[in-house]
Amino acid sequence: MATLEEEFTLSTGVLGAGPEGFLGVEQTDKADQFLVTDSGRTVVLYKVSDQKPLGSWSVKQGQSITCPAVCNFQTGEYIMVHDHKVLRIWNNDDVNVDKVFKATLSAEVHRIHSVQRTEPLVLFRGGAARGLEALLVEPQQNIESVIPDEEVIVWSEVFMLFKQPVLIFITENHGHYYAYVRLCKSHSLSKYTLLLEKEEKSVKPNFTARVDGKFISLVSLSSDGCIYETLIPIYSSDTEQNQRLVRALMLKSVVSGGVRNGVALTILDQDHIAVLGPPLSASKECLSIWNIKFQTLQTSKELPQGTSGQLWYHGEVLFMLHGKSLTVIPYKCEESSLAGALGKLKHTQESGTHSVPHFVNWETCSGYELGSSGAEQSRTLRRKKVETNLQPEVPGFKQLLSIIKKDSEKHIEVELRKFLAKSTPAFHTIIGDLVAGLVGRCKAEPSFYPRNCLTQLIQTHVLSYSLCPDLMEIALEHTDVQMLQLCLQQFPDIPESTTCACLKLFLSDSTQDEKKEMEEQIEIVQNGFGPEDGNCSEDSQQLNDKPADTAHEPGSFPVTSCPVAPKRAALLNAVLHSAYSEPFLLPHLKDIPAKHVTLFLQYLYFLYLKCTGSATMTLPGVNPPTVSQIMDWICLLLDANFTVLLMIPEAKRLLLILYNFVKSQISIYSELNKIAVSFRELQRLNREKSSRGLYSIEVLELF
Repeated sequence: MATLEEEFTLSTGVLGAGPEGFLGVEQTDKADQFLVTDSGRTVVLYKVSDQKPLGSWSVKQGQSITCPAVCNFQTGEYIMVHDHKVLRIWNNDDVNVDKVFKATLSAEVHRIHSVQRTEPLVLFRGGAARGLEALLVEPQQNIESVIPDEEVIVWSEVFMLFKQPVLIFITENHGHYYAYVRLCKSHSLSKYTLLLEKEEKSVKPNFTARVDGKFISLVSLSSDGCIYETLIPIYSSDTEQNQRLVRALMLKSVVSGGVRNGVALTILDQDHIAVLGPPLSASKECLSIWNIKFQTLQTSKELPQGTSGQLWYHGEVLFMLHGKSLTVIPYKCEESSLAGALGKLKHTQESGTHSVPHFVNWETCSGYELGSSGAEQSRTLRRKKVETNLQPEVPGFKQLLSIIKKDSEKHIEVELRKFLAKSTPAFHTIIGDLVAGLVGRCKAEPSFYPRNCLTQLIQTHVLSYSLCPDLMEIALEHTDVQMLQLCLQQFPDIPESTTCACLKLFLSDSTQDEKKEMEEQIEIVQNGFGPEDGNCSEDSQQLNDKPADTAHEPGSFPVTSCPVAPKRAALLNAVLHSAYSEPFLLPHLKDIPAKHVTLFLQYLYFLYLKCTGSATMTLPGVNPPTVSQIMDWICLLLDANFTVLLMIPEAKRLLLILYNFVKSQISIYSELNKIAVSFRELQRLNREKSSRGLYSIEVLELF
């Protein structure tokens, strides 16, 4: 998913935005500082986190800046061109631009491009390009013209590819557009003809691009409101000059067709694109982020004061001219996946479960509270001292630690039960130290494994993975699946690698006569699993009951019985409830054997059919997984193992079935997203209602 955060305005009192906005916003060698060039005479250095300018430089009256100022990442100096041919270089210590380094060039400059790991590149209006250092050695050197006189450069960009700068620029000649690609080190230049629709020749398209392997992916926003992609080869053969490139539709109808102004776009990453312009059935501009991979609208923000049709992005920050002010909008884009496109929900705490504290209040532990006065602190200390004299807060803690180090497992279990019964420990660290002592002895003595003691400590509900990171590692070594299940249920901060290790163990932990257990529902007591384990018996027993309205679907797997035994179903459900972050989980899911992935997908598909067969959209049992959790894990497994699954004959039929219902889910979520945008528009209209009218008719059009 993608989100737009709260916007803020930079101080623009020293800037003068013309009718077409600013000349540009460029990154400096400091991550939080940007150069903003207005359409007149001024360049301002902003620190975005402070929302204020750090410096301002202006050319003399009668002069004008003709291309955006940039930063030389190799030296930290600033560079700009005024009056098309005059080059200026300065730094933060300079106050008067008229007194800084000056070089008059022999040809007019279109733009200066500066990217990291290389020197700035100067692009001239005739299509020639020079490195800054070579240009400064001889400013009046002859600059050749590589494009016809009738062609005008309308857009350009520089990328780094294998430590070599690659320059691309687009030219226009009477409604015809051409793309030029220059490899700066080899000085090779390739020309391509861009095939656009006839009706676009009177409308200036918007361009953005990114490097995609051996191609430059040129993306354009056309007059019909659609986004198209053209793949331009970086390394071209000499067999054919001026090749004609055909474009392909990327996104359909993202803005209203025929819009002339206030439209722009920029690629944020390989799966997301930001679009500036009025959406369908709307007149005001909006900033929206679209998922290219799944063609879904992720988020949008209305801009009631209008824009100049300019959009810049650097890092995770978007810049635009909103009204007369330079507006900054931070954004976040998660790695694109099926789960993200479906609208993955945050895991919320289920009602009736014990609240697990996430943090330790160290001020409270030490007897001090933030913001309390000296008298209050003194009273607190005196009160705790009296309570300690009457009854120790943690009696026998040091003695218990010494017992853990040397006594037998049975003796430790007895003393630990007494300790927990006689006191109510208030600190997470006390229980954490006890677990650390037990786990440390487990590592030192492989034959020592006090699982009952560890279970008692986990069930105090005060532990987390960060307090005892080695506990689950020991449980994995001993194949203690019940211990792992308890940890998955209790710990809020388990790393994705450990969660995936538990999943691999659960999928490979085959018990004897599992098939017989599935058919006869025999209760097996193994590793602590028994009738008292509600997740293992009640949930799975109800799961295996045949639903009244579910039978065999054509070409589908039977859903009358669960594809795994009740014990394994309970273990897998614990994994489904665990918290995770997709970018960290996906690499570990690729290590699961293909046959186990297929089995897990069959189980998830079974859960999905059981869940959708119920009007309440929930599964039976004490703590069943939700539809969102089931769909998320299906998508995660497909994202991580799709290529491998294609090679397995028994998985092909399952993939076809999953493809159909995932496609339907994407369509549903896409429509719901559109409805949500419409409802936000309705709420805005309700707030803007005027009380002057006595009667009105309003028509709300949902798109």
